[in-house]
Amino acid sequence: MMNENVVNLLKANIWDVATCANGEPNVVPVAFKDVTEEGKMVVGDVFLETTLNNIKQNGGKIAVSVYDAKSLEGYQIKGVAEYVTEGEVVDTFKAMVEKMFQGAATAKGALIITPEKVIVTTPGAENKKVL
Repeated sequence: MMNENVVNLLKANIWDVATCANGEPNVVPVAFKDVTEEGKMVVGDVFLETTLNNIKQNGGKIAVSVYDAKSLEGYQIKGVAEYVTEGEVVDTFKAMVEKMFQGAATAKGALIITPEKVIVTTPGAENKKVL
């Protein structure tokens, strides 16, 4: 599902994370993120209040868009997010955020996203193809 091109693009670029609840969509850019060896996507929670409220109300449904602004290669990943407040992934994000913000902010937890569908958003013949 998430081939090497998708993973490389996810690791190299900021993600736009979209959720929706009660008919009100929400999208935020995230820079504290990674892809695990198991193919899960993880996002550090620094300012995700609306996102977290939405996933609580919508059963964890989430979409991530990522693209390269130069080549226009892009993908939309739809999946289910789970929120965790402890563990190795949270500790990693806490250290990263505290270093970047020099102690003025921290990660409160992390979203662990299980991808269910990957859709090509690159312009061209493959656009809208499900991988």
